[in-house]
Amino acid sequence: MAQIQEKRAARTRRHARVRKVVRGTAARPRLCVFKSLRHIYAQIVNDDEGRTLVAASTASAEFAKASERLKKTEAAKVVGTMVADRALAAKIETVVFDRGGYPFHGRIKALATAARDRGLKF
Repeated sequence: MAQIQEKRAARTRRHARVRKVVRGTAARPRLCVFKSLRHIYAQIVNDDEGRTLVAASTASAEFAKASERLKKTEAAKVVGTMVADRALAAKIETVVFDRGGYPFHGRIKALATAARDRGLKF
């Protein structure tokens, strides 16, 4: 149990270091990612106003309709395309990526690559 708490604390410290630099504005909002053991969440945030502009996750009802029984990396790709499509529909083309203190590989990289492939620039 102590090892899990240390890992969470280390991720929180890494995320705080990243958030000192990465800031979402109206012109270039922040695409932030959170992953749990079962789900992955992505949202585009304007930090100036403190508003979430676009969000998508594997826990949403739209995701359940779109895909059945995917592996976690494949599900992250679907969430990446969902958030990119919603962002482009909201006329958001450029974002700054906030990996949330996670290493840039696996599910995080799959989500980012899918969003880039769909037309989101970061």
